[in-house]
Amino acid sequence: MIKRIKLQIINYLTFSCFLFFLISCVNSKKTDRDHLVFRYNEHANINTLDPAFSRTLQDNSICNQLFNGLVQLDDELNILPAIAKRWTVSKDGYTYTFVLRNDVYFHSHPLFGKDATRTVVANDFTYSFNRLKDETLAAPGSWILKKVNHYEAVNDSVFKITLKQPFPALIGLLTMKYASVVPKEIVTHYGNRFRAQPIGTGPFKFKRWEENVKLVLRRHENYFEKDANGNKLPYLEAVALTFLPDKQSEFLQFAQGNLDYLQSLDASYKDELLTADGRLRSKYQDNVTMNRGPYLNSEYLGFYLESETPEIQSKLIRQAVNYGFDRKKMMIYLRNGIGNPALGGFIPKGLPGHSTAIGYNYQPEKAKQLIAQFKTETGIANPEITITTSGNYLSFCEFIQRELEKSGLKVNVDVMQEAALRSARSNGKIDIFRSSWVADYLDAENYLSIFYSKNFAPNGSNYFHFKNKTFDSLYNKAFTIANIEKRKHLYTAMDSIAMENAIMIPLFYDEVVRFTRKNVKGLGINPINLINLKYVTKGKKSAN
Repeated sequence: MIKRIKLQIINYLTFSCFLFFLISCVNSKKTDRDHLVFRYNEHANINTLDPAFSRTLQDNSICNQLFNGLVQLDDELNILPAIAKRWTVSKDGYTYTFVLRNDVYFHSHPLFGKDATRTVVANDFTYSFNRLKDETLAAPGSWILKKVNHYEAVNDSVFKITLKQPFPALIGLLTMKYASVVPKEIVTHYGNRFRAQPIGTGPFKFKRWEENVKLVLRRHENYFEKDANGNKLPYLEAVALTFLPDKQSEFLQFAQGNLDYLQSLDASYKDELLTADGRLRSKYQDNVTMNRGPYLNSEYLGFYLESETPEIQSKLIRQAVNYGFDRKKMMIYLRNGIGNPALGGFIPKGLPGHSTAIGYNYQPEKAKQLIAQFKTETGIANPEITITTSGNYLSFCEFIQRELEKSGLKVNVDVMQEAALRSARSNGKIDIFRSSWVADYLDAENYLSIFYSKNFAPNGSNYFHFKNKTFDSLYNKAFTIANIEKRKHLYTAMDSIAMENAIMIPLFYDEVVRFTRKNVKGLGINPINLINLKYVTKGKKSAN
């Protein structure tokens, strides 16, 4: 009996040692491969993996790993070749001719036949653009082809686009994910399910998506781009996303080293990470790298000019609001110095046409004077306005509220859910709304289009219902000028008209802030905050 017990103990110990050895090997293998997997969290979730429906920053960043278009942007927002190796524009500005590479392969799939893949040809762009315009599909990206009259595949390697009128911003539009190429045979097979079964040409290919849980991408072994030394891209083997909705939990995962990248600065942890003047706190400097740079994002308050409220109809009050609070102080106290106070117009820093000469600076006495003038002219002794915002920007509106009440203007602040606020803004249901405008493409026309009279909401983005003949004339004239140095003066003139009429209150021009673990290199930073992972490398973690 004792002998049998001894034998059982020996067998148990032998199995335990084997199991320990096996687990150690697995963990060692996992550790050895960890530097090939990039991990981050997307708290706002992903809506689609179909580029035709990629309308949010989160969707765009994922689609940027999966798909390519004719052209692409670098981190300085230069427009570079992608699937098109070169292009020409006709002298009259109407025709764009793209010559395609012959070594761009779709991600492998059995539907491609025995080779499991094929190269991209010009007809793939014809199909992709037709799909984008298909009214039955109702893709939100269809608007990028609004000024296109015709497009065709001249042959397998030449694709031609003809416009209805000269439109210098077209090349910028074609860098958007909406203009990505997709394969007809795969899209036809999956139909609406293509949103979760994507096949593209990008540096990474789709592996697995559990909505609201995780997303996994793998390296595209036949990707066409190489680095400056001729090495194949991408360097990573995989990308793994989680979808924790709580930003505090996301931060804790990053601080513990379970995430490689923290892609935003949230009020819940900004003081933990940053000093009051926007520097990384010393306790994180050994393990974390912070990068910051301009973001083509203008945060603002807008006036609905068709409001029946006398204060909203009055330019005096609208200008008083612009003069009546200190944007510099606001950024220091509420954003730890991250972002630039909007002392210019609506066009943000970094785009041709931006000017600080047309903005409003802090002049509290001027604000008091304008409010007093309004009282005298209207007989309204106690002027009052209401700002409607979402919870994320409540602190900004309360700051403005306190400042303006010193000048004799009563300010109410209402809080709405973001979706309800967007609907009310589009339908003219609120007097003053908090909003932002992030560049869709790299031309200030994108910003100025929201002041054009033919773009009235809800069918367009002119939420202010601003109408000005001089502005409209300059806006139309800008399309006829290809030279950006000449065109930018028109942009500044248009922006100054909007500012002189005080149809909005620019708050700040945002900044991109990115935090990575020290072993992450090559992520870069760009003014549209688009994630580009093809150049990313991770160093191996040192053994404990």
